[in-house]
Amino acid sequence: MKHIIILGDGMADLPVNRLGGKTLLQYADKPMMDQLAKEGRCGRLITVPEGFPPGSEVANTAILGYDLNKVYEGRGPLEAASIGYEMADDDFAIRCNIITLADGKIVTHNGGNLQTKDADVLISFLNERLAKPINEREGCERVKFITGIQYRHLLVIKGGNKHIICSPPHDHPNEEWKPLLVKPDKVDGQVPNNRLSPEETANLLNELIIKSQELLTTHPFNIARAKRGERLANSIWPWSGGYRPSMQTLMSQYPQLKSGAVISAVDLIRGIGHYAGLRIIEVEGATGLADTNYEGKAKAAIDALKSDDFVFV
Repeated sequence: MKHIIILGDGMADLPVNRLGGKTLLQYADKPMMDQLAKEGRCGRLITVPEGFPPGSEVANTAILGYDLNKVYEGRGPLEAASIGYEMADDDFAIRCNIITLADGKIVTHNGGNLQTKDADVLISFLNERLAKPINEREGCERVKFITGIQYRHLLVIKGGNKHIICSPPHDHPNEEWKPLLVKPDKVDGQVPNNRLSPEETANLLNELIIKSQELLTTHPFNIARAKRGERLANSIWPWSGGYRPSMQTLMSQYPQLKSGAVISAVDLIRGIGHYAGLRIIEVEGATGLADTNYEGKAKAAIDALKSDDFVFV
């Protein structure tokens, strides 16, 4: 039997007064979705288990049938897998946005709609200036910046501790950024010898945030943006970090599935697919945004079902 999941991640919304109190989805013309609802079976599903943050990394992993209590490690490790960085056992990987700050507040979580080619210049610059060795004798780096997609990048701390409290920047627009800096969280038991304490990890991340602002503000890219009156990409903002996940493949969990594929432009979904053992299908023009290539993704899904038992779109 063939299986397909088509998931409208982020499709839910709030009622809009000028649309007569309807949500965007209620207002939209969607004959095929209406037909599926009419002829199929409908129900509701809790996709965010109690105690977990309501984010895409949680919901998508849960929908694929994984026990979050056993496998959840945050976005950072998933996005590391998506961009081809294989985490070591003592790595701590954390999502690293490039954001816009102004007048002491977070203006936007996306660095003024930063494009990947521009972001790569900034991330490479930060890595050159802020990456640091663990000590004078060892060659490996304590801190490493890795380019991802658009404003979404990766920060890896060798021996970092995941027991910290971070604030997702998209949850705090127009709020002062200083009260949102990283804070240490409580940890049960002793910290392993090969890891920093939560306090040391939080202090290191906050130091990197402050130094990134000093460096990025004076970078030629932002100087040119300022002259054009555009938003600056003037700070990093780390959040949602963790260690390498311990995930079985989807085929190990469900023996009736012999192979599977994932179709998405979103890096964290590809990362889930990587650990789930799914084949990652690239679709030209797929962006993860409103201008994505819907027809191309649909065709890719139909083609994938010819050879795979399961497709996650």
